[in-house]
Amino acid sequence: MAIERMRLSSPQVQEGEELTAALSLRPERLVQYIGQPTLIRKLKIAVEAARRRKQTVEHILLHGPPGLGKTTLAHVVANEMGAKVHVTNGPALTRGADLTGILNSLEAGDVLFIDEVHRLPVIVEECLYSAMEDFKVDFTNEAGLHARTVTIKIKPFTLIGATTRIGLLTGAMRSRFGLIEHLEFYSPGELQEILRQNVKLLKLDAQDEALKELSRRSRGTPRVANRLVRRVRDYAAVEASGKVTLEVTKKSLELEGIDALGLDEQDRTFLRTLIDVYNGGPAGIDAMAATMGEERDTLEDVIEPYLLQTALVTRTRQGRRATKLAYEHLGLKYVPPRELAAEQTPLFDSNE
Repeated sequence: MAIERMRLSSPQVQEGEELTAALSLRPERLVQYIGQPTLIRKLKIAVEAARRRKQTVEHILLHGPPGLGKTTLAHVVANEMGAKVHVTNGPALTRGADLTGILNSLEAGDVLFIDEVHRLPVIVEECLYSAMEDFKVDFTNEAGLHARTVTIKIKPFTLIGATTRIGLLTGAMRSRFGLIEHLEFYSPGELQEILRQNVKLLKLDAQDEALKELSRRSRGTPRVANRLVRRVRDYAAVEASGKVTLEVTKKSLELEGIDALGLDEQDRTFLRTLIDVYNGGPAGIDAMAATMGEERDTLEDVIEPYLLQTALVTRTRQGRRATKLAYEHLGLKYVPPRELAAEQTPLFDSNE
């Protein structure tokens, strides 16, 4: 089994990160949120409508790559409604009793945030159906002939589910969410504005050119941007005068192995494997995972999304292909796929 490596450019939460600096950099209100303009507008409407009706906000399902702000949005919605947010994740809820205990602790209007909601066991998911629709839970005590079903009423709440793989969610589960929204990668301009506000919170002296460079290498992901700015801050404090300049930023990111497109060594290994071992593709994801010694989920959820977003890799029916841009980025000579080269071969000699 492959061991998960800690990557600076990984959008996944790293151990202890959410409990430290990351929390202090989160926006607390919708008006403070930068990026995702269409989603934020929809949430503002949903929250305001719920306030006017004096009801809870509809259940919300957020899907998209990790690190784009799904957990942050759950806290923001709770703050807007003046409620508390209770955070858990799918793998942690193994029995119906686990869910019942959490639901019983909710006050009216509270937000229950379930990360990796696609990984909920079937028995827990089925318990959620009645909780989401009728605000009640059917709990079976004892077993066999003496088993009894007890209905427990719970207070109205808002469930916010987050998933990186919406295709693994059952249709029955998806249909119970009132709002189903996809989070997009952030533009460099949006990330630069996020960093500009966050360096103020960190009381860091940083040039705009340095923040622009950081935003370009942050893979369209706020979590990565915040992690990089903390690494550059440390580098500036030890190796420079403490000010984050463009030169200091480039040297720091070069030391960390983050290139001009925001790729790290693991991303480049993915591209090299696809090009060197599989002649640019097509290659199946299982074959790629076996060759690289990585888990399939790591490639699909962490590495591939950004490579697809930046058009370094394409996904076809036959498998993954490296694009011409990937060859150029690695400084390699582009070799068109065999079938594409065959299509481009003229039927007749131009000299005839």
